[in-house]
Amino acid sequence: MMAGKTKKKEEKHEEVEIEYITDEKKKSEAEEDELKALQNKLKKREAENKNIKNEMEKLKDNLLRQLAEKENLRKRLEREKNDYYDYALSEFLKELLAVLDNFERALESENEVNGKSFREGVKMIHKQYRDLLMKQGVKPIEIKENKFDPHLHQAFIIEESEEVEEPVVSEELQRGYMLHSRLLRPSLVKVIVPKKGKST
Repeated sequence: MMAGKTKKKEEKHEEVEIEYITDEKKKSEAEEDELKALQNKLKKREAENKNIKNEMEKLKDNLLRQLAEKENLRKRLEREKNDYYDYALSEFLKELLAVLDNFERALESENEVNGKSFREGVKMIHKQYRDLLMKQGVKPIEIKENKFDPHLHQAFIIEESEEVEEPVVSEELQRGYMLHSRLLRPSLVKVIVPKKGKST
C-alpha cells in the first residue's frame, strides 16, 4: 500500500515536473519570439536612421550648394553694379565729346572768320548742347508770371518794395533745371518782397 502511494506521488511529481518544463519551454519560446520581434524592430529603426542620415547629408549638400550659388550671384551682381556705375555715362559722355569737338573747332577758326560767323557757330554749339541735355531729361525751369516758388527758385538778391503784395521774381540771374520730375538745380533769382511794416 505504501509502495503504491509512493508510486502515485512520484507520478504526480513527474507530471508537475513535465508541466513546469513545458511552461518554461513555452516561456522561453515566447521570450525568443519577443527577442526576434525586438531585433527586427531594431533593424528597421537602424535602416530608418540610415535613411534619415542620408537625407540629412543630401539636404546639407543642397544647402551648401545654394549658399555658394547665392554668394557667387551676390559677387557677380556687385561686379556688374560697379561696372554700371563706372561706365553708365559712357554714351552720354561720347555725345558731350562731340560738343567739345565743335567748341575746339570754333576756337581754332575764330581768327579766320568774321565775328558774325563765329557767333553763329557758337549758337549752333549751344543748341547742340541744349538738345543733348534735353534728350537726357534735363529741362529748364520756366518762371511763370514772375511768381517766386521757394521749391524751384533760390533768392540770391532780395529787395523790398511797396508795389508788391507777395514775393515776385524780378530777374533770373542763373537758369535752373529739372531732371525729369526732380529738381536738378534751382534758378538763382532776384526777388522783390513786400516792404516790412507795409499797411495792407
